[in-house]
Amino acid sequence: MYAITNNLFNILNQEVVSNLNENDVMIILDNHLSKPGWCCNDNDGNGFFGDLYFDPKVWIEGISRVASMFKGYNNVIGMSLRNELRGRRQNLKTWYKYMQIGAERVHAMNPNVLIIISGLNYDLDLSFLQTDPVSLSFSKKLVFEIHWYGFSDGDDWITGNANEVCGRVIDKIANNALFLLDQGYPLFLSEWGVDQSGTNDNDNRYLNCLLGWAAENDLDWALWTLVGSYYYREGVIGMEETYGLLNWNWRELRNSSFLEMISSLQSSFQAPDSNALGHKIIFHPSTGLCMQSHSSSLGPCSNALELDYTQEKILIVKGTNYCLEASEMHTPVRVGVMCGDDSSTRWEAISASKMHLSSTDKNGNIVCLDIDSKNNIVTNDCKCLSKEYSCDPSSQWFKVINSTSFNIAPSPISISQRPILDGSISSN
Repeated sequence: MYAITNNLFNILNQEVVSNLNENDVMIILDNHLSKPGWCCNDNDGNGFFGDLYFDPKVWIEGISRVASMFKGYNNVIGMSLRNELRGRRQNLKTWYKYMQIGAERVHAMNPNVLIIISGLNYDLDLSFLQTDPVSLSFSKKLVFEIHWYGFSDGDDWITGNANEVCGRVIDKIANNALFLLDQGYPLFLSEWGVDQSGTNDNDNRYLNCLLGWAAENDLDWALWTLVGSYYYREGVIGMEETYGLLNWNWRELRNSSFLEMISSLQSSFQAPDSNALGHKIIFHPSTGLCMQSHSSSLGPCSNALELDYTQEKILIVKGTNYCLEASEMHTPVRVGVMCGDDSSTRWEAISASKMHLSSTDKNGNIVCLDIDSKNNIVTNDCKCLSKEYSCDPSSQWFKVINSTSFNIAPSPISISQRPILDGSISSN
């Protein structure tokens, strides 16, 4: 009976993968749990090698079979070895042993797939790789993954100042994972997401910080989740998924403004060619839009104003002698020619988040970039810089990011069918 059921399960999986291939959807296979159920907690028996339901030998055999089973499917582009290792058994010696064995076995079974490795503590920590990298027989196909949700930081986003929390968490992520980019490895934000009801302030503030960070680092990512509801979850039939991109019946978008926010991140800001001519653009995380080339308003990042950011902190329109200038409080930012002659043309990223772009206007007032009700970029008093926990700084959060002329944003309300590693929307 087990053999028949197992073979049927394999056939169904192959049918699903084949159908997705016919519809140009690429897949990353993810070993999520050993005992089926809802993931995750420290004591569910699935957290770390040697737990009740997590036999390392069975796990190695399982991922080897899956790698072999899908060897001939071109749309299967990667395998994530294990989701969110966690729990009291966690230790580095065992992590290195089995993650390296698992990676080698998958590579032997299927040399064509990317091999994706997660860290410890619910995939929040890869810091140990700074001094002790993995040792594998292959190269140029290894990817590391991290997860980050608003609840990863507890309720810090609503009990603390958003600028200070954003700066602190980003520094922690840099130490835990972002250093891998400097070591030459791809880093994949393989899970993130928010309550899309729009009423969760903790998630809303986290989201603005994450979008600025993801744009600045041009990260590849996958969103939790596409689904709007579950057949059965944790004893509940038809449970709604408020993190779902789709609504309960899977027929409409749950929150169209959310998809508009993330649409710019569905394309790369930077071309893969390191020799491509680059420039800076000004990105506004809470709208997902960029400063436009024809006006001081926000719009699609595919039409962003191309800038150079000098050592003197002057934002010069690329190829010209013009620069951004703070004129007066509560008025639109403008392009002037007195670049460097006074402080109104010097812009500095201030606050712990490094997302307030501040200058001094013609009247000597300290101002920050902001947006008005029509998405025009104006200068206002800088707000929420520190201490205040109830203040929302998102309208004044901007990022000066690297870009190239190859950035072509998709339609703002379409779900991309690009590979996951190009920033498509995926679910586990």
